[in-house]
Amino acid sequence: MNMTRLLGDEDPSPVVEFGPSATVQGERGPDSPFLFVSDHAGRAVPRRLGTLGVADDDWDRHIAWDIGIAGMGRALAERLGSLLIEQAYSRLVIDCNRAPGHPTSIVRESDGTQVPGNLDLTAEDEGARVAEIFHPYHNRIATELSARHGAGMPLILVALHSFTPEMNGVSRPWHAGVLHNRNPAFGLRVRDVLAREDGLVIGSNEPYALTDVSDYTIPTHAEGRGLAYLELEVRQDLIATPQGQDEWAARLARILPQAWEGMGA
Repeated sequence: MNMTRLLGDEDPSPVVEFGPSATVQGERGPDSPFLFVSDHAGRAVPRRLGTLGVADDDWDRHIAWDIGIAGMGRALAERLGSLLIEQAYSRLVIDCNRAPGHPTSIVRESDGTQVPGNLDLTAEDEGARVAEIFHPYHNRIATELSARHGAGMPLILVALHSFTPEMNGVSRPWHAGVLHNRNPAFGLRVRDVLAREDGLVIGSNEPYALTDVSDYTIPTHAEGRGLAYLELEVRQDLIATPQGQDEWAARLARILPQAWEGMGA
C-alpha cells in the first residue's frame, strides 16, 4: 500500500464535537469545568483502507471501538453543559491513546483477531494515519485546553473509555475503574464517591493501570499541563443500550460535580 493522502472528501472528520467550546468566536463558553474526550468513540475506517481485512462481526466487538461510550459521553456532556471531543476512527486504524510508534499504535492483531490491512505498512502509510487522524484529534484537545487556560476557566480533563466484561477467559468484576498516575487527586475522589454507590464495585487502576507508556491522552494533555483529570473505564455491558448509557450519564453528572466540590473547588 502506498499513498500520499489517506482521507478523501467522502471520509468523516477525525474530530467530532458536542457541546459548547471556548474556541468558537461568539459562542458562549462552557459553564462546567469538565472537558470530556473519547479516544475510541468511533469505528470509522478511511474508504481507501476498505475493511482492513477484518470480518463484519468483528467490527461490533471491543477491538474496533469502546462500545457504548459515545452514547454515554454525549448524554453526560449534555447534562453538564460541557464539551465532548470524540475521535471518529476505529482504533484498528490507529489507537489515539497510544504514542505514534508504540507497538499497539497500529495493531497487527487484537484479542486474537488478525488485522491483515495493518501488515506490511510502509513508513508513509503509518505516517498518513498519524498526520490525518491522530494529530488533528490531539491538536483539537490541546487548542481547547489552551483557550480555557487563557480565559482563566477552571478545567478538568475527563477521558472516557469502556472495557470488556471478560478478557482472555478471566472475568472482570468491576462495574467501573478509575485510572490514575501523577496528580491523581480528582480521580481518587471520584473513585471514592463511586464506591459509595449501592451495588457498585469500583476498581483503582483496574482493569488497566495508567502509565506514561500505556496511555497518551491523559499523560500528555493533563499530567503534562498539571491539570486535574479523570480517566474512567465503564464496563461495556452496562452501557451497551441507550438505557444503560443514560443511567450512567445521570450517575456521573451527579457525582463529578460532587467530587469537584468535595476537593474545595
